[in-house]
Amino acid sequence: MNHYFYPAIFHSCEEGGYWISFPDFPECMSQGETLAEAYEMAADALGLCIDEKIRTADALPPASSPTDYTVEAGDFSCLVEFDLMEYRRKHAVKSVKKTLTIPEWLNEAAIAKNLNFSQVLQEALIQRLGD
Repeated sequence: MNHYFYPAIFHSCEEGGYWISFPDFPECMSQGETLAEAYEMAADALGLCIDEKIRTADALPPASSPTDYTVEAGDFSCLVEFDLMEYRRKHAVKSVKKTLTIPEWLNEAAIAKNLNFSQVLQEALIQRLGD
């Protein structure tokens, strides 16, 4: 699963802007000056929590339904979407060396066309993964 949806509560700040909390991730909070920035920051903060739990093999909590939590006057709730593959594309830049075998004729043809083997493999894997 690459897309996750969790509810976030947007709290209005007296000085302007918003701070965001997540009923299912008590350790996860964020803030933003505008609603658009707050949502973007919320998605990023949620992503950090989800990615960390996946990397450490911790179970992800089930997403709460709107009836599982209360929203105070002046605050509101909405679902925040997190795309794990997009997040890792942006943030996981560590390269991993792979050894592979291809037919000699294919190797020679690719070299003659001055193809970058790593780039071609990455593009093919991304296409095969459906992104």
